[in-house]
Amino acid sequence: MNTTLDIEQPAALIAYLRARGDLLPDEQPQIDVLAGGVSNRTVRVTLPQRGETWVLKQALEKLRVAVDWFSSPQRIHREALGLRWLGQIAPPGTLPDFVFEDHDAHILAMRAVPEPHHNWKRLLLDGGLQTDHVQQFALLLGTIHLRAAHQREAVAAAFEDRSFFESLRLEPYYAYSAAQVQPASSFLNHLIAETRATRLTLVHGDYSPKNILVHQDRLILLDHEVIHYGDPAFDVGFSMTHLLSKAHHLPEQRAVFAQAALGYWQTYAGIIAPAEWSAALEARAVRHTLACLLARVAGRSPLEYLGESQRAHQRAAVLALLPDPPAAMPELIHAFLKQLDTEFT
Repeated sequence: MNTTLDIEQPAALIAYLRARGDLLPDEQPQIDVLAGGVSNRTVRVTLPQRGETWVLKQALEKLRVAVDWFSSPQRIHREALGLRWLGQIAPPGTLPDFVFEDHDAHILAMRAVPEPHHNWKRLLLDGGLQTDHVQQFALLLGTIHLRAAHQREAVAAAFEDRSFFESLRLEPYYAYSAAQVQPASSFLNHLIAETRATRLTLVHGDYSPKNILVHQDRLILLDHEVIHYGDPAFDVGFSMTHLLSKAHHLPEQRAVFAQAALGYWQTYAGIIAPAEWSAALEARAVRHTLACLLARVAGRSPLEYLGESQRAHQRAAVLALLPDPPAAMPELIHAFLKQLDTEFT
């Protein structure tokens, strides 16, 4: 049992891979630590003799954020399960290939996305928004939700445990924000209860541009550790928040991001239309969007690209909409952007 292994230490990682039999006798891999993750150690392992590159992830018990935030490293095995399932139901070519998992050291290994690739969040922040990428983003999520609903019994059995969604999403995003922002506490606590009671299909739980790589103009989805059987409206609100928050952050591109957000919703809604729960989803998706817009400025994991004044403005904009939330997503998009032009005191 290897509970002390730190995969960010190259010598230790190479010794570990040799002991597992994953390396050829004279193979000398190149080890590169990948930065940016708050919940995992992430390392790229290049195997030049085989022409292969793997990415290894090792779950951390204490996340790398400013406030105390803990979650069991067992969540890496939920991610491994999610990767295997998504590989069956997502559109072809949208997931990395699974390589192995280690239940003792809490490691997941997958094939690296080929170079060159770019992180979609970085592209968006640099002004690289493309309509086709937004359409793919909607197609990928809608396909996962719809196809998983067709296998409801099997999906529910495999992903019934929602403890990681609780510890990594509902508590740090909604419950923490409810404690920090008293005027929103009733809204958020009601939404928490509604979310716990709604179980319809497979929910990714971290559907965000930061978890998308773009390779040859195609989107590839990463990071599945909070995947669970639940309410697909959470995925919509969580992802919509990123488009609207970037519209806030980049005022010169606000109209472009607004159109992207509208197109994202329309494409997604069209894909899930055959599901019997699709008509009732929109109002919940609006509530989750409002909740996530607030949580990303008042929760445990604030968006790093929003400055202090922008966070305060986004908080005020959301609070202005909470007493009478729009019923439809296009109305919410319009109302939120209108609030961004309002001066709050």
